[in-house]
Amino acid sequence: MKRFIRNCAGTNMVEAAIVTPLLLLLTFAIADFSTMFYVYLALENGASQATRLAVTGTALADPSDPAVQLSRMETIKLAMRQATPTITIPDSAFSFHHMAIGGSTWQAGVGGPGEIEKVTVDYTWHLMTPLLRPFFTNGDFHVTVDSAMKNEPRFQ
Repeated sequence: MKRFIRNCAGTNMVEAAIVTPLLLLLTFAIADFSTMFYVYLALENGASQATRLAVTGTALADPSDPAVQLSRMETIKLAMRQATPTITIPDSAFSFHHMAIGGSTWQAGVGGPGEIEKVTVDYTWHLMTPLLRPFFTNGDFHVTVDSAMKNEPRFQ
């Protein structure tokens, strides 16, 4: 019995079987959380850039047909997508609100000169690793970012 207890054969395999899953979980968690942080920061920056363009009233040219000017909403969406090229944002993720001069409530749509413009992006990021998906609702990370600025008194 003494010889059986002192036998160390297979100890490394047992240690590896215990440590490897924990190491993998930690590695994938770091990768997923850093990706979620990147998505959040990219969306925050993109919303800010899109709102900065929106307050000028500028209309961009359609990338597929440069002779055609985009609508104001489409211009804002394009600016957001150009500021976040690694993220595919669907049209349904965007919402636009404005507050009239002297108003106190948000109204749907883009505002006019002198009004406060608000761009909101409601985005869902799908986690890459199956090890972390059970810890999030439907395995998704839900991000909502918005940016509000006052429109210039006169659009260009």
